[in-house]
Amino acid sequence: MALNRLLSQAVLVSKVGSRSMFTSSKPDIANPNWLRVGLAFGSSVFLWGLLFRQHSTDVHEYKVRNGLE
Repeated sequence: MALNRLLSQAVLVSKVGSRSMFTSSKPDIANPNWLRVGLAFGSSVFLWGLLFRQHSTDVHEYKVRNGLE
């Protein structure tokens, strides 16, 4: 009986007293942070550009080494 009471109190405390220390409020999905959105997409485009440039230089080097060009 005492174990059952302790478990029920633990469940009650965990439901009531649990709050994330990292979020102070819920994000507003109707009004996004456009600076963060722009930085995310901009960095993605930049990295894809670097990838394509590196790929084209690698393909050119491969063709030169194998006498295909």
